[in-house]
Order: sequence, then structure tokens, then C-alpha cells
Amino acid sequence: MPNIKVTLPGQTIGIIGGGQLGRMMAIAARYMGYKIAVLDPTPDCPTAQIADHHVVAAYDDMDAIKELTEISDVVTYEFENVDLTAATYIEEKGKLPQGAYALEITQNREKEKTIMKDLNLPIPQFAIVHNGGECAQALTEFNLPAVIKTCRGGYDGKGQLKIESVADIEDAIKFADAHHPCIIEQWIRFDKEVSVVFSRSQTGEIAYFPIAENEHRDHILYKTTVPAAISTVVQEKAMEAAKLLGEKMNIVGTFAIEMFVYKDDIYLNEMAPRPHNSGHYTIEGCNISQFGQHIRAICGLPLTPIELLQPSVMVNILGEHMEDVLNHMQTSENGHVHLYGKAEAKEKRKMGHITFIADTAEKVAKQVAAYEENDQA
Repeated sequence: MPNIKVTLPGQTIGIIGGGQLGRMMAIAARYMGYKIAVLDPTPDCPTAQIADHHVVAAYDDMDAIKELTEISDVVTYEFENVDLTAATYIEEKGKLPQGAYALEITQNREKEKTIMKDLNLPIPQFAIVHNGGECAQALTEFNLPAVIKTCRGGYDGKGQLKIESVADIEDAIKFADAHHPCIIEQWIRFDKEVSVVFSRSQTGEIAYFPIAENEHRDHILYKTTVPAAISTVVQEKAMEAAKLLGEKMNIVGTFAIEMFVYKDDIYLNEMAPRPHNSGHYTIEGCNISQFGQHIRAICGLPLTPIELLQPSVMVNILGEHMEDVLNHMQTSENGHVHLYGKAEAKEKRKMGHITFIADTAEKVAKQVAAYEENDQA
């Protein structure tokens, strides 16, 4: 039996990162009665707006990390690119139940794919290259199309290049020379993308949220629909893959895995050791949100058995959608709007999300269609 550290309401949860995920973690913790400290370099960041204490500093500032650790009873993070030296320090102080290992794996696409391969999980063919020459050689082993990505960093389609044909290989070679090391992956033919979001407790208990089906636009998640239109076979394969990874990586807290589905097969894509954009629907759609469950897990509390209350669709609100969303709020009784408190609405910047729920999938689809019609009018 692992050593369980329980953190109770009234004590302080420290959060590394002050964006929307940290904000929604903090809101869930606030409801339960916890105090919040946040480390983020931006004054008045979304999480700081509802925190008790804001350490304004860079994420790798060890003096700031030590301050956050000192004033917090337990520490978590809202993104995976946490400085590993900082994470190890907090873990050694006994205040990072998630540990540094999950960060080490998910910060690096090579390590992600390697651990999946070691577990015999279904993944695309891949190769690691360190320069343009290695890239050219590796691509002789791939059937195009393929994709080349940076091994570290990159999100919402940034840090990657699709190789459609032989004509694109020269650009891929330049990309590899500029961004090494890189990972080349076979481009997977798929019917849909899904997310498996689950929470794992300090005792190893796992609670799965209903699998979500994702739609992207311009490489940014646009819409998540729950329940996903997948077979029982796919659902079982996806949950088993999540279980294997959760146990292998000793995950604590909420964790997300993106997967491609083709017929009754799955192919694992990427992982996130934290709550995920595709799990936002859980706030209204389930009896406990991905954020509430995350707080319970890191605080050593038993996980709540998860139920889907109603079919749900979550739509991201980007900067260019803000005016339409505010108009929608004044004219429609449908949709739960969450705005993240960001200072400036920029194009393609995630400013919030809106979740539609109803007692049938058909009713939810009608609500979303009405919203989209007004948004595009």
C-alpha cells in the first residue's frame, strides 16, 4: 500500500501555471474549501484572479518554486512543460503526488512513443531524427503522407509539418535541421479522434470519464461530443490502453490520452498529465468534473464514481468568437458559458468554452446548430 498523504479543506493547494486549466482546478478546489497559491509570471493571470497567493515569477525560478512549496500543502501543475529540476525538488519535499516522472515522459514525444511501444500499444510507425540527413534517410522507410514534429514543445498544430509527397521532403529536411531532435510519424488514416480522460488516485484506483469525440479546426480543438460514437470494442481497447499507461507511469490525478479510431482499431497519439480541453464538458455533463476529481486524487481522497448526467457538446470560444458568444448569452437560454478571465481577446486564442447539455443527443445537436448558425451569421 503506497504512503497516502491526505490534504484536507482549509489547507493550501499550490498550482504551477496560471492559465485556464489552473483556474478551473482552483474553482473546483474553492468549492471544496481549499486555499489556492499559484506560480505564474503574468500579473492578474486567470488563476491568480481567484487565488489567495500569487508568486509572480518564471516557472524555472527555483526561489519562487521553493516559496510556492513552502506555502502549499500539496502542489500540482496545469501544463506538462514544468521544469524537471523544480518538479523533482517539490517531489522530494513530499508535496508533488503526481511526481516528476509523468512530466519527464510527456514533455518528450520520443519518450511518449517509446513507453507506448514498450507496452505493445498500437501506435503509428515512428523514427527519431537529429538532423536533415537522418530525416532524409528515415523517410525512405515511410509511406507518405507522414508528419514531422519537434520532440519537445508544440501545441495546437505548432511545431509540426505534414509531408504529403516527395515534393515536401526538402521542407522536412530543413525542419529537422532547424528543430532537432524530431519525430517522424506515419500519417494515420482515421475515422475520428477521441480522448480518454481518467483520474487515478494515490492508491491506484482509476475512474474513467465517458470517452469524448473531438473535432478540430485549424489544428485547434473546436468541439467535443459525448458520448463518442464508437463501438464497445473501441471503448474497451481505449480504456485498457489508458489503464496500462496509468499503471506503468504511476499516474496520480487527471490524465488524458488522444487516440485515432479507424473502424475497430485505435492508435495512440499524445498524452497530457493533467486535465484536458476535451474534458471540459464534465463540469456540466458529469456528476463530478475532471477538475474536481483531480483535486480529490492529489489530495488523497477517494475518487467519486463517475456518471454521465446528460449528452454533452463542448465548443471552444476563441478570441474571434467573443462578440458572438456575448450576443448568444443575451438571446438564448441554452449553453453554459465559461470565460477564462484573459485580458485580451486575440484571434485563435482560447478565451473560454460553452457547453450544451440536454436529455438526448438530438436535442444537444439542435442547440449547437442554433449556436453555430448565429455565430456564422
